[in-house]
Amino acid sequence: MAATPAPPTAPPKPAWAPKSAEPPFPWLRPTIRIRLTLLYGGMFMIAGILLLSIIYLLAAQALHAGSAPFKIMGGQNITLSSGSCQLPASGTFQEINDAIGVCMAQQRQHALDNLLSRSLLALVGLSVIAFAFGYAMAGRVLSPLGRITRTARRVAGTDLTRRIELDGPDDELKELSDTFDEMLDRLERAFTAQQRFVANASHELRTPLAINRTLLEVHLSDPGAPVELQQLGKTLLATNERSEQLVEGLLLLARSDNEIIDRKPVDLAEVASRAIDQARTEAEAKGVEIRGERAAAVVQGNGVLLERIALNLVQNAVRYNTPEDGWVEVVTALKDGQATLIVTNTGPVVPAYEIDNIFEPFRRLRTERTGSDKGVGLGLSIARSVARAHGGRIIAEPREGGGLVMRVTLPV
Repeated sequence: MAATPAPPTAPPKPAWAPKSAEPPFPWLRPTIRIRLTLLYGGMFMIAGILLLSIIYLLAAQALHAGSAPFKIMGGQNITLSSGSCQLPASGTFQEINDAIGVCMAQQRQHALDNLLSRSLLALVGLSVIAFAFGYAMAGRVLSPLGRITRTARRVAGTDLTRRIELDGPDDELKELSDTFDEMLDRLERAFTAQQRFVANASHELRTPLAINRTLLEVHLSDPGAPVELQQLGKTLLATNERSEQLVEGLLLLARSDNEIIDRKPVDLAEVASRAIDQARTEAEAKGVEIRGERAAAVVQGNGVLLERIALNLVQNAVRYNTPEDGWVEVVTALKDGQATLIVTNTGPVVPAYEIDNIFEPFRRLRTERTGSDKGVGLGLSIARSVARAHGGRIIAEPREGGGLVMRVTLPV
């Protein structure tokens, strides 16, 4: 008895996620520049405190406490006066010498306190200068990294012709820059080869399919052809049409993976209305009602590709619907600086664990990978790819009672 083959593993979940929102205070980010500034400033403060302590100890040792360097041994008409110490005008020699010693100790402590306070003020001022200097030096040292980051952001917009070409000493940053440039060279060659392949495949695959369609249509137009031959021709013509749709879908999927550079104002309400007009005949044939309010929502993008998103979502909502009393709701809106296209439909209950899989190419819900009359299995994959190319996202949610809620969010 043959062993039962293991079930195929589910494809990985889409790794794409929308960009995280900017923090309210971006300058508080713990960047490398801030950390280096704190490191430089902290080291300076530690060195300054140690130097101040040593100076204070040396000054205290130089002004050591002890007996006065002179004593009054005797004399007549001794008068003592001081502007900072209280000395007795008269008394015994010992009392006068003790008062002079106390006065000198007070003067010593006053000198040390004055030295400490002024040194602390100088340390604070120099620390501020050190932090500012450290911040400026850290920015200068890290400027090549900023240049690498800016180039990487431009490359993220599919501008693979840009290079860093960092000048300067042959250090670690220049090595990183050269490595990044080499990686961009390889990426540019790979994308160029992909674009060339797509162009060649577009010609090589469309031409024989168009020839086959023409030959089949010519044979089907012959009124004297046998019934069996006409039925076979219709079957082959439907198969050929399915192959043409598959080729067009694959080419569109390959082209829409890149970000759109040539953008123009496009109203999602107009795009959705055109998609509804194209799917209305099929919806009426299946008894599906199309409804919903479409408010103006203008975005910057490619109108043809955005119309493809709306058309794919509406067609899927019509085809995967209930046989009776089915409906599709298409809503466009502008909210919180983002344009949304929401397509909701009735239909069979969709398990939550199958939501991520429906965006994978050739994946369908509880149907075979081939042999379906509802499409070639690329509609949602193309919709997600086009949404990503416009800097947006598309998510699917199971609708309570059956069906799906498809939500497309695009930046304005």
